[in-house]
This record gives sequence, structure tokens and C-alpha cells, in this order.
Amino acid sequence: MPNNHIHKHLHSVNRYDRNQLNHHNSFLIWMTGLSGSGKSTIANVLLKRLHKEGIRSYLLDGDNLRYGINSDLSFTPEDRHENIRRTAEIGKLMVDAGLIVIAALITPLEKDRNIVKEIIGKENCKIVFIDCSLEECERRDPKGLYKKARKGEIQHFTGISQKFEPPASYDYVIDTSKHSIDQCVEQLWNFITPLLR
Repeated sequence: MPNNHIHKHLHSVNRYDRNQLNHHNSFLIWMTGLSGSGKSTIANVLLKRLHKEGIRSYLLDGDNLRYGINSDLSFTPEDRHENIRRTAEIGKLMVDAGLIVIAALITPLEKDRNIVKEIIGKENCKIVFIDCSLEECERRDPKGLYKKARKGEIQHFTGISQKFEPPASYDYVIDTSKHSIDQCVEQLWNFITPLLR
């Protein structure tokens, strides 16, 4: 809640200055999709490519954030919302710092994806839908989470006991059931390259 005794400071170095220094624009790529769809894998390979190309970037991975800034949150709908809100606020700061930010979070609800765009700003946020059927994600089950969720060992698990709403609107879609990881990263690279300048 805003405090009337707090005043925003204008700094002498701004995002435009940092983008000029970095020789590229800054923005956030928000990857949404089911657990096991390939979000983190694609994000990590993309991060490596950005780094290799000398592009200043950072990856906000949903699982990793739950070890620190979001360690106090569960997987209830309310806590998921707060997890997403906090991550978006961090992403906003990083975009202002001049970075290409990749966020890889399930983000199951359209209302939360809309909040991300509100926080970051539509012009600074690209929603990328990592599309993969529940059946395929469950077949892969790299962390064994679907198996545990089916047994009732995990509550509030997206796709099993919590719904996933496919995005009604997104900026790009990648179908990981039809393409290899390298192909997916190449597609995403071709999508973001024009945004860098």
C-alpha cells in the first residue's frame, strides 16, 4: 500500500543510459507453461546464447526463487499470485537496470499473466507460451512431480489439482512436443533479435 510520506527519487542515470552503454534494449521474456514443458531448459540455453553474444541478461527461474525471496510462499492460489507478483517486480527493476530478463514460471492463470504485463509494462514484456500437452509433460515428468501429485503427495499441483489456463493472448508460442530444445531456442532467438535494437 502506498505511503504518503514516501517520495520517488529521479536518478541521474536511467534505463535509456544503461541501454546505450550495453548497446541493446532491455525487456523481459516471461515463459509460461506446465511443469515439464521445457521452460527452464529453454531459458537456460537462451541465457547461455545471450551471454555468448555479449548481451547482458539474467534468468529468474521459478524454482530457484523459492529458495530465497519466495521461500515463505506455498503453492496455494494466493501464494502463487504473490510469487508471480514479486518476480515481476524484480524483473521490472532488472529491465530498468538494462538487462534482458528471462522469467520461467508456470504462471497458470491469465489474470496473473496480465498482472505481469501491468507491472513490467506491455511494451517491455513478452509473454512466451511454452506449449506442451499435459499428457506429454506427464510422460516426461523429469522431477517425478506428476507421479507424486497423482498419488496425492503434492497438493495444489498445476495440471492435476490446480488448473492451467492456456494464454488467451501471448507474444510468441513454442510447441516443445514438436521441436527439439535447440530448435525451440533458435525460434525464440529469431523472435527476440529484432527487439534488441
